[in-house]
Amino acid sequence: MKRYMSHLVGWKTLVLLCMAIIILPAGSAFAAVNKPFPQHTTYTSESIKPNNVTQTSMDNSVKTKWNEWKAGYLKPAGTGKYYVKYNSDGETVSEAHGYGMLFTVLMAGYDSSAQAYYDGLYNYYIAHPSAINEYLMSWKQNSSFQNIEGEDSATDGDMDIAFSLLLADKQWGSSGVINYLQAAKNIINAIMDSEINQTQWTIRLGDWADSGAYNTATRPSDFMLNHLKAFQQATGDIRWKNVVDKTYTIINSLYTGYSSSTGLLPDFVVYSGGVYKPAAANFLEDANDGNYNYNSCRTPWRITTDYLITGDTRALTQLNQLNSWIKTKVSSTPSNIKDGYKLNGTLFGSYNSGAFYAPFGVSAMTSSTNQSWLNSLWSHTANSTTEGYYEDSIKLFSLILMSGNWWAY
Repeated sequence: MKRYMSHLVGWKTLVLLCMAIIILPAGSAFAAVNKPFPQHTTYTSESIKPNNVTQTSMDNSVKTKWNEWKAGYLKPAGTGKYYVKYNSDGETVSEAHGYGMLFTVLMAGYDSSAQAYYDGLYNYYIAHPSAINEYLMSWKQNSSFQNIEGEDSATDGDMDIAFSLLLADKQWGSSGVINYLQAAKNIINAIMDSEINQTQWTIRLGDWADSGAYNTATRPSDFMLNHLKAFQQATGDIRWKNVVDKTYTIINSLYTGYSSSTGLLPDFVVYSGGVYKPAAANFLEDANDGNYNYNSCRTPWRITTDYLITGDTRALTQLNQLNSWIKTKVSSTPSNIKDGYKLNGTLFGSYNSGAFYAPFGVSAMTSSTNQSWLNSLWSHTANSTTEGYYEDSIKLFSLILMSGNWWAY
């Protein structure tokens, strides 16, 4: 009887083990999570976080927004692949793909399927290479996952994909099915080769932008300074320091020359007459290419991130002016922030977009003088309803930063 029971117990154990293996996501069954959400990163000493809610409450707000984002935008794209559905037509762009890869690596630990999602997103990325540089991502696909509107790249998507791969190496290691670190180095080197103007050391718009006015143009929403520093650390390529230094120079040149009273940056920047200046109307996208619009609304988040992580103060004067201006402009009321301003502060937008108000929450973290303003921005963002892929992505990134849950390579 005892012998029979021992066999029965062994059989039950085997069945339970098999069931556990079956129900675990394919990617996450094999790698430990080294930096699980929440991380509660210690930012630079002069920075602040919201103090009108508890840390647990902030973490839960991030989880809620992640759950909403995943349900709305993270979709299967065939066997072993995932993509980010960025519009109602089921299309996607590399910018959205980079966002998805960052979110999944940051939410690992809370989301047990994070590595499976991440690896599926990686598989989609490598299945859609740019025709100019195979390690960069073709910038747009339709609902049938076919490349459309040119098989070339957009730099911001590639930069986020590359940075996410560095984080994936820290999160899960690179000894599994995907060598995340080597994949990161491949795309980082490709960005340097094809998306950096190595005469001006500026960030190009994409691998296609290598001639005429586009060769020297740049986009402030691509000023991901902490990404650039991580690229240098991971590869040992000191040329990335040239890009960091030039990017900070451009920020301050635009600020002192065109927005000293606001700190606002334009959607696109051109190089003309030996100086960098806001692009003219319809330079690339629309009549507001030289204004603070749906590209540059991300700059308070992108630029402030480097200050929070490294303490680099080279853009702090611009950021502090930005914080001071927006608080006054909207009477310290986040719901008064609208989607579009000229660099002198003149309003032309009309909608209270999360893509605009949420990043101001990140920039408010630079000084204790912004505490009540930051608290208001946190609450407005955390309590907001869903809008669309773009707004919801930027709100989620901003909440991750404001809650202290962003971490770097």
